[in-house]
Amino acid sequence: MSGPVNGLVNGLVNGRSGVDEPAGWGAMATAAGEFRLRQVRLPADLGLLTRWMNDPEVAAFWELAGPSAVTERHLRHQLDGDGRSLPCLGLLDHTPMSYWEVYRADLDPLAAHYPARPHDTGLHLLLGPAASRSRGLGTTLLTALTDRLLRERPHCERVVAEPDVRNRRSVRAFRRAGFRLAAELDLPDKRAALMVRDRTPHPA
Repeated sequence: MSGPVNGLVNGLVNGRSGVDEPAGWGAMATAAGEFRLRQVRLPADLGLLTRWMNDPEVAAFWELAGPSAVTERHLRHQLDGDGRSLPCLGLLDHTPMSYWEVYRADLDPLAAHYPARPHDTGLHLLLGPAASRSRGLGTTLLTALTDRLLRERPHCERVVAEPDVRNRRSVRAFRRAGFRLAAELDLPDKRAALMVRDRTPHPA
């Protein structure tokens, strides 16, 4: 298998621990339209993402509200890092409407708080425009992206997420996308719901 899988495997062989370029995952057909990820570009995307981060509904859980320098610092930490986490824009029919972080959960500080397995891949998601929320898009996109991740990365047996337990809308979207609530975690900045989607269905 080529593309993203080889990118990840070659990165590990060469001593890098990152995830691959999400543009290589290609388009995903969904009931809402054609969905794809592309890596965040600075400074071009900074204004849009700063506006999204300052939406009160987003700021309540992402804690990145403030001037553009706050958002830029968060993004550059990933873009200039070792590739363990990639910030991405989600495009629906070519229109930016969501922000994603795809990260190696087994190499993230999160791994100290749950029994991580090699190649666990984590997702963070926010729907940017208010019009994108409360109509099932989160579930639709999570399902499509998780299906693609598990198909393209044979070494990844689980996709995980850790939304704030107070963010009931997010937890519900993950559940509807096939994730299960595995535990509640006390993380440094929140109490989180550890959501897990297994490659092989978990016994009931």
